[in-house]
This record gives sequence, structure tokens and C-alpha cells, in this order.
Amino acid sequence: MTTFEPQEVGELGAEILRAGPICDECLGRIASKLGKGLTNAGRGEQLRQHLAANGLEGVEGTCWVCGDLFDQIEGWVAQAVNKVQGLEFATYLFGVKLTPRLEQMEAFYEERFPSEYREPLKHSFNRMSGIAFERLLGHPVTVRFEGPQVSFVVDLNSNELTMHVLSLYVYGRYCKLERGIPQTKWPCRKCRGSGCEGCDFSGKQYPTSVEEIIASSLIDLAEASSACLHGAGREDIDARMLGTGRPFVLELLSPRRRSVDVSDAHLRVNELALGKVTVSPLKPANRRAVAWVKELRATKKYRAIVEFAEPVEADQLQNAFTSLTGRIEQRTPQRVSHRRADLVRKRRVHEISGQLIDEAHADIVVHGDGGLYIKELISSDHGRTNPSLSGRLGIQARVIDLDVLEVCSGDLPRSMELSDGVS
Repeated sequence: MTTFEPQEVGELGAEILRAGPICDECLGRIASKLGKGLTNAGRGEQLRQHLAANGLEGVEGTCWVCGDLFDQIEGWVAQAVNKVQGLEFATYLFGVKLTPRLEQMEAFYEERFPSEYREPLKHSFNRMSGIAFERLLGHPVTVRFEGPQVSFVVDLNSNELTMHVLSLYVYGRYCKLERGIPQTKWPCRKCRGSGCEGCDFSGKQYPTSVEEIIASSLIDLAEASSACLHGAGREDIDARMLGTGRPFVLELLSPRRRSVDVSDAHLRVNELALGKVTVSPLKPANRRAVAWVKELRATKKYRAIVEFAEPVEADQLQNAFTSLTGRIEQRTPQRVSHRRADLVRKRRVHEISGQLIDEAHADIVVHGDGGLYIKELISSDHGRTNPSLSGRLGIQARVIDLDVLEVCSGDLPRSMELSDGVS
């Protein structure tokens, strides 16, 4: 008996050999947690030699547990190495999807020949794939179980290897200085992005977006496949975003370069934006920044130019402002009801002020909760927002120009800035 296995492992190994042909890897997996400096295949070989010396010879043939799966590792790893050519990364992980037959055989193996020292088939395959990957790659990389920069899945059902490259994230604030630009790319309503005469075969409802304007330079910088903008809310297409800007995280998908210096990238973005959009200096961020910016509960300040259907007096307007401060109930506006759940949302107006431009127009500033619909706060949206300026005045009012003056929030927490290469 070799020194790495207790007596019960040797007895269990004898039972396993009698059950049919088995590879050294699967035989050694029953003693994986014993001894040091040996692979599972090495443990299996020693156990097989010990049993042979005691008169028990194993049956030759295809492993009844894994079907000689471990002999295929070199081929899968060669595919992985080929996929990462020209890709910059420092951490990786392998995974495997077993066929139903392999899952059943592994479950039977564990049940019929239980061992507290066993390593599961998936764990062993993934670990051995990683060892082979590091050897064949030719430059140092590290396995990382959480947030690897490159991950591979060997799907034995489809006989395919897929690769996922972890996104890069960049944080900043943007200002939108021109009306008529959506925050993100909108597919054409008629063709749904496939291209038609109505969209001049661009597939887009609008010529460009804040997302596209910001992303173009950064996609090139990171050699990414595409990008997705995650904003702390969004302004209406016909509204400007002013002040210090709206916080956002730009996700760069499948980047080929990771050591990207974005310290001056905003200058290039602003130059190419031609005054439509500006961005603040950018910071590398980790993926937790997306959740932070999406869940940001910032209050916002708006400026609205309002038109009245009938003449309004100054004191009448000021009295209406006083009665609007406080809780507002807003049923989902009709203009967005086709894409948002029909709910009654409770928001708060913290402050509202302004003055008449003339008897039919006013310049109004509103400080309210995030998610407060300003156009409906003014118009009432046929009573779906209560109270409203129209309701308090008894005169129909509507917003003809809207600007977001400020998104009142702190900056990205330091814990969400990119560190030690973890995206």
C-alpha cells in the first residue's frame, strides 16, 4: 500500500476495478484529497499498481465513468488557446457542461463507491483543463473563480467551446446639450432594426444617441465589440441634460485590450461630439458600478418653459407652487404606458419656483425625487398626476421646453473604482 491512501481507499479501489474498465484519472479521484504532489492520474496509477501487486488486474477498455473524457482535454484547450490569440487578459476560468449520460454515470459512481476524499468529475476536468491551458498558453495567467477576465465553457452536449470576455466599465457624467437625442440607441419602430426606407436603412429611429457618441472612441481604445450605456435615469429625448451631468457607466463588451488609459479619453469624446454631448473626465470602474448607478436614488432639478391655455397672474402662479410642494401621485403617463407597467408612483416635490415670462408663459424650476415626471406634473396627464400645476390653476398647462439642471448625487464610491485588474 502506498503512503497516500488509507486502507479503505485501497479496498474501495479494488471494488472499482472489479466493476469494469476505468481510467487512472477517475480511479484516482476517489483519493484526490489525500497526499501531496500527485495528480489524480498519478494516484490512480499508484493504486492500480498496488492492486496489481496483490493479484488484482484491472480490465482494459474505455472508462465506464467518463468515457475517457480526460483524453480530450488537450484538444479543448488548444481551441481555447486559439481563441485568446491577441487578447489581453490576466485571469481565466474553465467550466464544463456534462452530457446526461456522464451526469448519470458520475452520480452512480459517487453513490456506488462513496469516498470522503473524492473530487467531482466537473472539478477535476476544469482543474486539469486550467493546468493544460497555462502550459500551452506560454505566458503567466491566474485562475480566478469570481469575475475572471476570460472564461470558457466546454459543452459536451453540443461539442462546442464558448468563450466569454469580461466587460470593461468606465464611469463618468455626461451633459446633453442638444435636444432630439435619445440616451441609448433606439431601433426603428417600423423595421425594428433590420433597416427600411423610413430609417434610411440605418435600423435606427434617431440618427445617433448619447450612448453612441460616447462609445465610439472608447470602443476603438479597448478594441471592444460594442458598448452599452447604463445611466442614473434618463432624460426625455427632447430635454437637455445640463449642470454637472448625469452619472453613467459605459460597459465595453468583449474588449481585446484591458490596460486602457482613459484619463484623457473624455477629450477625444468631446471633440468628436461636436457640441452635442460632453463628458467629464472618466474613471475605470468595476462591474458593481452598474448596479450602483442604476439604483442611485438622486433628486433632480429641472427647468421647464411652460405654456398656459389661458392668461395666468403672478400671485395665482405662486399660490399654485405652494400647494404643489409635497407628495405627488403619478399613474404611469400615457406617453410611456406602452413600455412601462401601469402603476401609481408616489414621488415628492421638494421645491418649485419660477416666474411669468408673459401672461401665457412661465419659467419654472422644480426640485423633485428621481422618477418624478415633470411634464405630467405640469399638465396633469388627464388627471393621472395629482396634484398638478394644471389642476391647481384650473387652467391647462404644458411644457414646451425642458432641461435637467442637476442630478443631485455623490460621486462613484472608491470601492467601485477599478482595482487589481478586477472588472
